[in-house]
Amino acid sequence: MPFDTASHTLPRWRDLAADERDCRLSLVLEGSPLIRVRLERGETLQVYLEDFARDRPQQALWAACYWLFARDPDCQRLTWHLDPAPIEALRSGLLVAQGQAGLYNCERTLFWQLPQPWLGQTYSGAYPQQMQITEGKRHPRRAPKPRGEVYRRFDARLGAWVSLRTLEIDQDLERFNRWQNNPRVLNFWQEGGSLEQHRDYLGKLAADPHSLTLIGCFDNEPFAYFEAYWAKEDRIAPFYAVDDYDRGIHMLVGEEQHRGPHKVASWLSALVHYLFLDDPRTQRVVAEPRADNGKMIGYMHDQCFHCEKEFDFPHKRAALMILGRERFFERSRLA
Repeated sequence: MPFDTASHTLPRWRDLAADERDCRLSLVLEGSPLIRVRLERGETLQVYLEDFARDRPQQALWAACYWLFARDPDCQRLTWHLDPAPIEALRSGLLVAQGQAGLYNCERTLFWQLPQPWLGQTYSGAYPQQMQITEGKRHPRRAPKPRGEVYRRFDARLGAWVSLRTLEIDQDLERFNRWQNNPRVLNFWQEGGSLEQHRDYLGKLAADPHSLTLIGCFDNEPFAYFEAYWAKEDRIAPFYAVDDYDRGIHMLVGEEQHRGPHKVASWLSALVHYLFLDDPRTQRVVAEPRADNGKMIGYMHDQCFHCEKEFDFPHKRAALMILGRERFFERSRLA
């Protein structure tokens, strides 16, 4: 495959450009040279470092890996030739040492699990574990909820930013009310009501440590509402072998122009990516859409979820949809 001159926008970087020619890749970040490498095809793509910004070596290596993975979703591994050993990159998992001196692999499945820069300043590492009991359910103490933007990634397929921020009741109440009273949404959520009813609904979720309310945005334009919850404390827990750090999701798209399979592929992968990054102990993301919501279930199948079974909640017949961490990072086509 030829290396063509191209340009991407990276998460939280407003201007990263690449020049690919003569089997070389040069990246320029915000007008300043960042890294230059030579590329050779083999069983894996061989990457030879020629020059880099000495004041930000980790960023330079990360950017080159991102660029090469984003431009080719089928690329699973990069083999770097480096001397001396890249200590910080090895410690973080960006690179993995091989049996031969000077050879290091960057594995796609490891790369997308690195929390930065997708989570930005919100990430503080795994919260320490202490078990507690709430309403008869034994579960880990949950970290305080974040505020503001929690995730941002540039989707190269859409040519747009996909981001998640926490819902703010005063800012988002009217939008949430309009979305919930949309007949299409009402058919599945059955949460229509007045502004005051929805203020009370969101207030209860804000006070609940096991739930996190999120607004999905494309290019900073709100289009969807998501509820993320810890499954161990949720009503879903008795219906499957729940783990301490399983996360669950409820989802609705409120703006009609952002419906469709290509948009779902972007925001659903972003939502799941965020939840897996938010706590590395999370091994599964689950959902329980109505069993007759064939369109949503089909979209989830497209994003590597599988249907474990159907079961009966008091208010609906539900499909138990599950996506494991390993399956997500091996098969999802993040770009």
